[in-house]
Amino acid sequence: MNADEETRLADAENDFVLARTRRHFFQDTGLGLGSIALANMLGSGKTQAATSVSQPEFTPKAKNVIFLFMAGGPSQFELLSNKPKLQELNGQVAPDSFFPKEKNFAFIGKGAKLLGSERAFKRHGKCGKEISELLPHTAGIADDLCFLDGITTDVFNHGPAKLFMNTGFQVPGRPSMGSWVTYGLGSASQDLPGFVVLQSGPRGPRAGNALWSSGFLPTSYQGVPFRSTGDPILNLTSPKGFDAASQNDFFKLVGDLNRKRLETTGDPEIATRIAAGEMAYRMQTSAPELMDIKSEPKSVLERYGATPGGNSYANNCLLARRLVERGVRFVQLYHTDWDDHGNAGTNLGPPLAKRCKEIDQANAALVTDLKHRGLLEDTIVIWGGEFGRTPMGEVRKSLIGRDHHIDAFSMWVAGGGFKPGFQYGKTDELGFSITEEKVHVHDLQATILNQLGFDHEKLTYRFQGRDYRLTDIEGHVVNDIIT
Repeated sequence: MNADEETRLADAENDFVLARTRRHFFQDTGLGLGSIALANMLGSGKTQAATSVSQPEFTPKAKNVIFLFMAGGPSQFELLSNKPKLQELNGQVAPDSFFPKEKNFAFIGKGAKLLGSERAFKRHGKCGKEISELLPHTAGIADDLCFLDGITTDVFNHGPAKLFMNTGFQVPGRPSMGSWVTYGLGSASQDLPGFVVLQSGPRGPRAGNALWSSGFLPTSYQGVPFRSTGDPILNLTSPKGFDAASQNDFFKLVGDLNRKRLETTGDPEIATRIAAGEMAYRMQTSAPELMDIKSEPKSVLERYGATPGGNSYANNCLLARRLVERGVRFVQLYHTDWDDHGNAGTNLGPPLAKRCKEIDQANAALVTDLKHRGLLEDTIVIWGGEFGRTPMGEVRKSLIGRDHHIDAFSMWVAGGGFKPGFQYGKTDELGFSITEEKVHVHDLQATILNQLGFDHEKLTYRFQGRDYRLTDIEGHVVNDIIT
């Protein structure tokens, strides 16, 4: 064999490896959660690992998502769903019809008493939405929000319910909504991950990193948790004494070895690792600049209630705007401790009021800031938790709160083609059941994907012989809530 023939053979082998890599990357099965190390968490806008798998099927109304997730299940009765009849019947035993044989609650049962809210509600904005005194700043942007008061879900325990809201299924292992979005659209940023997670509150959310996992999708699509203080990602900064020249030599050597291994095995996770190294190098500059909110005008910091160097929900809302500005496709904020049973103090008192004070001003500032910067029309902002709370009270240690409720609860959405100043979903006079305009979790997911330009039934990934999707086997687009 002469030199030309050897070259042609080598080129053919390389083409075969690259083709096999593409097949692995987009079609093969068996890609699990992967390592939690940085190398398996980051994708690059420059490489195959973060490119979109297809173009949107129709003209999208939005290109980014910010999901403000209130982990624990905020009470609609104290915040967004005023029920005077419930207050009138406060203390009476709930009707037996609330407890059919097939109905499950997390803790309460027959004999539970109705619990009216002690919070004052007023109508706000041209839309006339009734909003609680606990959310004065949210009340000020009522005409920018689309209120969904008929949300329903399938799962009544926290971990599975969070998974259901975030991945469309109650068992770990499915890709999160952020992973599906970045899988479909790709990353718009060259220097930051396409899907970023920010956390606040006294602890992490139940179900943990399964909530932002890429599941069986390539690991380049999973969410990357950023820290509000110190290095945004652990070990992002080079060790002392390790200069730029040494670092460049190291990255080049490791990159060359990984590419050689990729040629041999065709393993798509190696392509992800190569992209991660390149991204990590760029993020040593981009991430600290992103997290340094001291560069924001004082008026902006005050509007959000943000404090440079702090770790708060307000800081994270400001960071969400900065991330979207820099091309990050999906930003998810988790704020915990909304699970107000009786032993939490009382759903009517200080614990809930404290949670609301932590998020209310920042939520309003985020929506207003996006709007003033011309970003809201391209960005869907979602607020809500995994489920709502019961109209019946739950007593623990002589204190009263509310149990988990999946049949009817409230969320709001803004921007991205959702109707502003719009109310959708009606419940009965006690707030137990939806009477009109029901929106199931899968319907909400389908509608979000629709606004991003995708048919939720066609954005799929083949795994173990089946085409999976975010909405599982259900869901429809709720056309009444979009423009």
